[in-house]
Amino acid sequence: MPVVENIPEVRRGAQLVLDSWSVPEDASETVVLILSELAANAVRHARRPGRTFDTSLAYDGGKAVEIEVGDGSPHLPVLKSYDPEATSGRGLILVDALADAWEVRRREFGKAVWVRVLV
Repeated sequence: MPVVENIPEVRRGAQLVLDSWSVPEDASETVVLILSELAANAVRHARRPGRTFDTSLAYDGGKAVEIEVGDGSPHLPVLKSYDPEATSGRGLILVDALADAWEVRRREFGKAVWVRVLV
């Protein structure tokens, strides 16, 4: 997927791509949710002037969809507990619960969060 400007655009684009690949609906919904959470984190915590975030999806044709969301911030996300009264802070916990594997990858400028969802 190309560089995008907003989260609704990410969701729409991802759904179109996943539909074109005939990814099963339950896996497709999981991928879109994870992608939305990671994009929201990039916008909220890592946006820099003149830079946006980038996304990519890859499908092996039957076993897994891989998601990557990159941004220009060198600060790595941290999986931590949250205050039950808080109105935010659960995105990475959700990603951890839904993903079959995930990791943070450093880039020359910033980082990317990579996720695998089995279909």
